[in-house]
This record gives sequence, structure tokens and C-alpha cells, in this order.
Amino acid sequence: MNSAIYAAGAVCWRVVDEKVVVLVVHRAKYGDVTIPKGKVDPGETLPQTAVREIEEETGLRIALGVPLGVSTYPLASGRDKIVHYWAGEVTDEAIAHSTFVPNSEIAAIEWVTIKKARGYLTYDRDLEILESFVKLLDEGVTSTFAIIALRHGKAAPRSSWKGEDALRPLTDRGVLQAATDVPTIEAWHPRRIVTSDAVRCVATVAPLAAATGIKPRRDSGISQDAHEDGQGRVREIVGKRVRARKTAVLCSHGPVLPEIMREIALATGTMPGAYLNDAADLDTGGFSVVHLSATNPSSGIIAIETYAPVA
Repeated sequence: MNSAIYAAGAVCWRVVDEKVVVLVVHRAKYGDVTIPKGKVDPGETLPQTAVREIEEETGLRIALGVPLGVSTYPLASGRDKIVHYWAGEVTDEAIAHSTFVPNSEIAAIEWVTIKKARGYLTYDRDLEILESFVKLLDEGVTSTFAIIALRHGKAAPRSSWKGEDALRPLTDRGVLQAATDVPTIEAWHPRRIVTSDAVRCVATVAPLAAATGIKPRRDSGISQDAHEDGQGRVREIVGKRVRARKTAVLCSHGPVLPEIMREIALATGTMPGAYLNDAADLDTGGFSVVHLSATNPSSGIIAIETYAPVA
């Protein structure tokens, strides 16, 4: 049985003269016009791949936005290729720092209108992904930010810990989980890190803080102790992050995560449902990426992605 080949890419977009344009690539080897994408390297997650491949193919550094869907199609070898796509807004800064030069793989990159892209893209499967993006565009929720709810890494068992619960450290596995989460979370370019003041949460975000240069803000309001004592301030903390409209990581505890998810829904006028509990039901080191509109936060939760820890 042939195993599938996984790949990832993005519909890169920006506004030029008040019109949304998307990026297509002209591939020299295949003589086609397609959405930028590429194969997963060993040890990579799909979001990592999408960001890396966009930069390699187009010279643009992007932050991922909303997931747009998956294309599956057979290759000549008989194996299936499975490609995951996201939206990716391209900033003026990214354009200014683009490093693209034509090469043996990509002959040219081109910004085109949605109408032109529909007649330009070689493959129907790319058109389906483009239409997923157009649906977001029609709903006015293309510009997005994310709240990333992160459960701390594996900690020393409560039953065998003699000191204060808040001082429980990460195990070796928890330390590894914290480190291996970093490249995936970075795909959404977080701008803020807020963590419970418990040692196991502070230690979990330390590698992310080191990689991004963001100083984490410790807040007991999302700690397990505060939750158990009825002193939590989840609503206040989540509300502040929704109002800020900047991608943020909230690192907390298993019992607190359902409340965090519920407050994100309430803050954005989203109907509650079992999906919120599913997104909060994370293993240690796991996280959920909750996508919200940057221009119309009251439009509700647009999408949620959940990632298990790599380690």
C-alpha cells in the first residue's frame, strides 16, 4: 500500500488600489499556474511547511490565517498527494523584504485579481481552494487574528508532588513538548504571550518567548489555583485579547481551558456548542488556534484548529 505524500500552502493575498489580489506562481518544470505549496520535510508540521514553502517559492514571509481546506489527488506514481491550505495576508513589510528571484522551479510570481485567477489557475482543485477564500471575502472576514489556547506541557504528578501545586515543574517530556510546539505556533506570528503564573505554564512558554523575543505576561487570573478558588479572571483576560485584535497565546491548565474557549465565544457573539469542549480537550502540550475577524470581531469564531503535541 502506497503512503500518501503530504504538502501545505496558502492563498497569499493583499489589497492593491482597493482590490483584493492573490498570488499565483508560474512553475517552470510543469508549465502551469498554481497556488504556492510544497511537500512536508521530515519532522515538520503542516503549518510549518506552509510558511516555509511560501517563503522559499515566493520570497515572502507570511503569518497563516484561516484554514481553507484540503486537496487530495493521485500522482503518476500511484500515491495520493494531500495538500492543506490556509489564507495568508501579505503585509507591505513582507513585500518590501521579498527575496524572490526566478529559478528552475518557479519562473515567475504574479499578483492577480480573483476574476483573473479563476481563469488563470491550471487545476480545478486550486479553484476550489480559491473559492473557499472568496467565501471568506464575501463574508468580510478575510483579515484575521488568532487566540491560541495552549495547555502546559507534561508536569510532575500532583499526587507525588510535596510542595505547592503552582510550583510543580515540567517533566523531561513536558520540556520537550514546550520546545517542539514552538515552530508550529510561530506559523501564526503571535504578538503577545499571556501565561498562568504556575511554574509549569511559565516554563512551557519559555522556548516560545526565546524564539519570538516576546516577554510573557504572567497572570494568576488564568491559573488553576484561581479557578479552583473562584478567583479567576478569564473573562477579563480573554476580552482584552479580543479587543486588541492581535494574535496571542494564552497558556493555561486543563480545567481552565473550557472556560477560556467559552469566553472567546461569548466575547465574539458565537453560538456555544460541543465544538468548544472538543477544542478545550487538549493533551498536555496541545493547543487550539481560534480564528477571529480583525475587522469585525462580532462576526464570531471563523474556524478552530486543534494540534496535539509532537512529543
